[in-house]
Amino acid sequence: MQHSKDKIAYFYNEEVGNFHYGVGHPMKPHRLALTHNLVLHYGLHKKMHVYRPRKATDIELLEFHDADYIDFLKRVTPENVNTFSSVLKRFNMGEDCPVFPGMHEFCSIYSGGSLEGVHKLIHGQCDVAVNWSGGLHHAKKFEASGFCYVNDIVLAILELLKYHSRVLYIDIDVHHGDGVQEAFYTTDRVMTLSFHKHGDGFFPGTGDISEVGVEKGKMYSLNVPLKNGIDDAGYAYIFKPIVQAVIENFQPTAIVLQCGADSLGCDRLGCFNLSLKGHGECVQFVKSFKIPTLVLGGGGYTIKNVSRCWAYETSILVDTPISNDLPYNDYYEFFGPDFKLHPNTSTRIDNLNTRQYLDSLKSEIIGYLRYLQGSPSVQMHIVPSDFSHETEIEIHPDDRKSYSLKDSLIQKDEEFYDSD
Repeated sequence: MQHSKDKIAYFYNEEVGNFHYGVGHPMKPHRLALTHNLVLHYGLHKKMHVYRPRKATDIELLEFHDADYIDFLKRVTPENVNTFSSVLKRFNMGEDCPVFPGMHEFCSIYSGGSLEGVHKLIHGQCDVAVNWSGGLHHAKKFEASGFCYVNDIVLAILELLKYHSRVLYIDIDVHHGDGVQEAFYTTDRVMTLSFHKHGDGFFPGTGDISEVGVEKGKMYSLNVPLKNGIDDAGYAYIFKPIVQAVIENFQPTAIVLQCGADSLGCDRLGCFNLSLKGHGECVQFVKSFKIPTLVLGGGGYTIKNVSRCWAYETSILVDTPISNDLPYNDYYEFFGPDFKLHPNTSTRIDNLNTRQYLDSLKSEIIGYLRYLQGSPSVQMHIVPSDFSHETEIEIHPDDRKSYSLKDSLIQKDEEFYDSD
């Protein structure tokens, strides 16, 4: 097996793409099967260790989430949902976060990938861990939010904190990483840095530049509120100097990078104008610091572009250029009419991010870093045990064995792909 200069551990459970939020819902887990298929047919698996991770246990989910909430996720089904009518509002279940078959299992699968990635990182078994099924950054301790039920990012960071004194979270999803910010708003051991659309009532409505944390966490939550239509040049202009300054001042010993692909142009729910190359440039820049990094997915609702993006970013992580001509694969016809890795994602959305506006953001945020009281000192005499009581299995990536799921989990063919 050939490997990149960095040791890359890649986590994929082939069950994860079979879940279905419901007819017409923009979140389509099947995008993960498309991503993995491109990774395989580009031969990128030959440059990585590929693992089928175990599912997260309820004990692990309870490291962050409330016991009543996890119990609800475990027990509720579309068939018995009426018996839970009194708590649906309490747990924020509804149109955005519907009850669907296998919901708890889905959460356990994607969270398991993130936790197993962390375990490889903290034991020095890889430099970068990749779980494209993770990155669900809106989920809160007591409730679902924004298509997210369990916050695998928070769970992963909590595990990292058992071994790392300082963890940096970077979010390039078009939506603010509110669930992660909220979880670590009062600590100086985690810095959250989110680049996102803000204003005009855009979900989730949080992420103003003034949200900087409180108590010990003051100045350890950083937000870069962007306007409609930002392009590759503008994004790099704001992203690189801020990330560089944050790393130099905070000195993280581990990074979690959420790569939500709804910041691409032409996304069904997005309003930015990034190309795959512009999005990937952020991944490349973070990788260049050579800090142990967990790379996660997130949003992304034009799924043929999401899968292209994450396959391309996998190639960046393994230092392997790949052809713009897509290899023939199981879903080839859905990448027409161009059948290219890099589609034209430019839109007619006006770029409202002037150079003056970006300069003012950059100046204010880098100014916040001057208030940091130095890196937190953490003395841990006893390292808490992790929950990895099972060993994940390294698999041959061409193993086509599929797991049987209930028919009710399978998304209808006409729902797999965007109408465009």
